Parts: sequence; C-alpha cells; structure tokens
Amino acid sequence: MKKILMLTAFALAGLAAAQDTTTPATPPSETSTGTATDTSTTTDTSMQETSGPATLSAPENFARAQEFAVQADVAYPVPFYDRTLWKAAVDSAYYAATMDSSNRDYQAYLAQLYTKTQWWINAYNAWNRLGNLSDQEKQWASLSAAKLAYIALQRGDKQMARMYVDKGMSWAPSASLQAIMSRL
Repeated sequence: MKKILMLTAFALAGLAAAQDTTTPATPPSETSTGTATDTSTTTDTSMQETSGPATLSAPENFARAQEFAVQADVAYPVPFYDRTLWKAAVDSAYYAATMDSSNRDYQAYLAQLYTKTQWWINAYNAWNRLGNLSDQEKQWASLSAAKLAYIALQRGDKQMARMYVDKGMSWAPSASLQAIMSRL
C-alpha cells in the first residue's frame, strides 16, 4: 500500500509540473503527407518559460521525454497524446529529434512515443523515415501501418489501405494486416 501511495504521489507531482501552460511553442504536427505544419502561436514573449523544450539541448530534451513518459505510464491507464504528461513526453522527444536529426536513438524514441500514444500517421511517417529497423521496431511500425490501413478501409479508400498493408507486411506480417488484406 505504501508503494502505491508513493507512486501516486510521484505521478501527481509530475503531473502538476507538466501542466505548465507557459511553454513557448508546441512542435509542429505532421500532415498525412509527412510535411510539417507549424501550429504554434506565440503572442506574449514576456510570459515564456526560459527552460522550455525549445531552450534545452537535445540530450536534455531526450532525458526529459523519458522522464515524462515514465510518469505518464504511472499516471494514465491508456496513453494518448492529449494527456498532459504524454504530450510533454512527445513534445520533448520531438525537440530532441529535431535538434539532432542525425541521432537515430532520438528519432526511434519519438517514433515509439507516437506509436504508444496512438498518433498513427506520425508514427508511420517516423518509422518510414528511419529506414532499417530492429525486429521490435518493425513490430511497432507494422502496427501503425495496420491501424492506418484499417482507418483507410473504413472510409472506403482501398488504394490507400493497400499501400499501408503492403508497407506493414514488408515490416512485419501480422494477423490484422492479413485480415485487412483479405477485405481489399
């Protein structure tokens, strides 16, 4: 019981820290074509925090992303980007990956967070950009492709669903991809 209370207190303290609304900008979100669009707006620069993700180094943002992800795992039963701690983790990972685009670890961790938070299109695009994937990464990439194939099939876009299925099968064949393929 004591361990649970300590974990809960730890998670709530992290949640309170992550709910700072003065972060200078959110990372751009990606469109379905993989191009970035800047969705941030900043009007009052006097209110900006000096230790936000944009002012930290890539390694500091990477460490911060990992810390927020651990806290989010404890705080939330289901990971979604719109949860405060998951958003902080993804945003910090995004800044780390953007600041040091040659660091594969940062890129892979961002792709993992996109997958975990069910942001399927960003996950798919991030895995696709990485190129050579480990066996575990292929499983995550295949999952993102399967989710996008299912969504495309639900809206009647069989051509797009086929593209996602083919790419997902090239990463790692799965029962869900095979089931979607049988409906094409």
